[in-house]
Amino acid sequence: MKGTIYRCEICGQESDNPVRWLVIQCNSEQLTILKWTTEAAEAPHARHYCGEQHAQVYVSRWLESFCS
Repeated sequence: MKGTIYRCEICGQESDNPVRWLVIQCNSEQLTILKWTTEAAEAPHARHYCGEQHAQVYVSRWLESFCS
């Protein structure tokens, strides 16, 4: 039986075994980058990224939103 399928927020890659993926949890005041754990990935409003580069894309966008 396969586990939950996760999708990268940037490229759409899907995996049920997200090795080296990252989780970002954030709101308008705080952004936290976490190593992948099922608990972190399943938290409300968690965002999933297939690697450092795609997590960085989101971090950059989040930071830019305060300068717009």
